[in-house]
Amino acid sequence: MKTLLNIFRVPELRNKVLFTFFMLLIYRLGYQIPLIGVDQNQLQEMAKNQDDSSAAGRLASYVSLFSGGNLQQSTIFGLGIMPYISSSIIFQLLTTVVPSLEKLQKEGETGRKKIQEWSRYATVPLCVLQAIFWLNYMRGGGQGGSLIMPAFRRQFATSFWLMGLMSLTAGSIFLMWLGEQIDEYGLGNGVSLVILAGIVARMPAAIGQLVQQTTLTGQTSGVRQITPGKILFLAGCFVFVVMGSILITQAQRRIAIQQAKHTRGRRVYGGNRQYLPLRVNHGGVMPIIFAQSLMLFPGVILGMIDRASMPQSSASTGWYYSWFHSFIGWLNGQFVPGAYLRLICEAAMIYFFAYFWTTVQFQPKEMANQLRDYGSFIPGLRPGKRTADYLEKVMTRITYVGAAFLCIIAVVPIIVTTNLGIPYQITAFLGGTGLLIVVSVALDMVQRIEANLLMRNYGGFLSGGSSGGKGKRIKGRQY
Repeated sequence: MKTLLNIFRVPELRNKVLFTFFMLLIYRLGYQIPLIGVDQNQLQEMAKNQDDSSAAGRLASYVSLFSGGNLQQSTIFGLGIMPYISSSIIFQLLTTVVPSLEKLQKEGETGRKKIQEWSRYATVPLCVLQAIFWLNYMRGGGQGGSLIMPAFRRQFATSFWLMGLMSLTAGSIFLMWLGEQIDEYGLGNGVSLVILAGIVARMPAAIGQLVQQTTLTGQTSGVRQITPGKILFLAGCFVFVVMGSILITQAQRRIAIQQAKHTRGRRVYGGNRQYLPLRVNHGGVMPIIFAQSLMLFPGVILGMIDRASMPQSSASTGWYYSWFHSFIGWLNGQFVPGAYLRLICEAAMIYFFAYFWTTVQFQPKEMANQLRDYGSFIPGLRPGKRTADYLEKVMTRITYVGAAFLCIIAVVPIIVTTNLGIPYQITAFLGGTGLLIVVSVALDMVQRIEANLLMRNYGGFLSGGSSGGKGKRIKGRQY
């Protein structure tokens, strides 16, 4: 409590916290403004009846979770921040394959600002493209017909498209601007905080659903299928997964770095030993995001092939058509959430993208050259190629451990849903992308606040609240 009071005793820190809270409040208010011409009642009814095991339901839930928007509630912030995130990821990958962008990134702050400016420009066409797909889905792809009001289907069809495209695009661009304002004047990463606010806003609905489906007598009946034993199991899993997420987020492999000694006159400078921290989970949530995004497509494609290969009549088709249809049907059943083959493929893709993202982001050769240029070296290794090979070997080993934990985080909600019959809206808070984002953003926020407090001789969150900042601090766990 004393630490929280210390936050408001520092004017600069207090203004940053209040500004961040005010920006997130604006985001949540704009989140409730609906699109003109959309039948919101019919859209909510469709979202309520939509099965999360279907490809469309999984896609809508996943996009909503990651973007901070909601495709099951058509508002001006329906696209969320995803177009800007997609643009940033695209340019981040292009910097590793396009020499001109790589050279621009190495120029320092000026080059990074230029790449960020291009990312903003690329966000606009991505917004328009995603808005077209979403409006087209509402025009004729909803269950039970169009989700557009009759008047906007006939007299105002062109106006609906123009207003819809402009509203969705403007809403996503506004969220991008809002995130950048938090970066500059607030506290924390603006884009991450927008996503965090969208995830945390789902928690009351999940808790309400848990209360509605809970039976205290231990006998299941009707909707009430969650017994007290399952609630205790959920609570234990939640605590365990959160602790593991914090551990793997902060985990580091520290490599000793020795500075070379320099003699100037009669004095000797340097010779200190420092540590080079290598994160165990270097890719963060990106491997899960890429893997789960691609795992949405097999269910859609196999479902289309299954319907197309269905024999019209037993007399007009041979045995091979029936065999092919049976095989496609079996394969389609193996790619539903909780199926064994789907879990194996998802784990393999998480491993692949964990190493892929580490390869893209981690450059051992460049790091070895920087150590050599600064006159530092790893004891027992020559600067240059030997150092680069050693760093690559260490990173390969610790990435294996980080990817293994990401696999556990990704499959825990699905396994609990499949085996215990608990809705995915509740088990989603046990793991997956959402939990990692919440843990990462919360830790980053706590570290920023603690750094501001310690800089002004106040105790941090983990310092017991005492002045002077004595006590434990948030550190990376060494492996």
